[in-house]
Amino acid sequence: MVRDSYQRKGLGSKLMEALIQAARDRHVREINGDVLAANPGMTRFAESLGFEVLPSAANFVFARHPQHDAEKSALALRQRSIIVRHFKQPRIDQFLRITVGTDEQCEALVKALRDIVG
Repeated sequence: MVRDSYQRKGLGSKLMEALIQAARDRHVREINGDVLAANPGMTRFAESLGFEVLPSAANFVFARHPQHDAEKSALALRQRSIIVRHFKQPRIDQFLRITVGTDEQCEALVKALRDIVG
């Protein structure tokens, strides 16, 4: 049995089988490939605005800006209907977890971040 970090109970065998089939599906692989291919572009953009981005090959970037409070930035993005994750734990309280989305979502994020951090 596999347990997701957000679930109290493990994943049953039927669900695991469905997840394995989805991972084998060509369309799902293409979507995953598109998202992962967008990560370097999102990283370069964030860095161009002065963000420090931790290395990642995932569907998100984990970044902080040395001159802008992460919690305030997350709230400013939320006011623009853009949701990023902000963690209040020590050592990562100034980082944002920014998920790479569709092209349209990334464009909205780019515009918003330019407005917020300049």
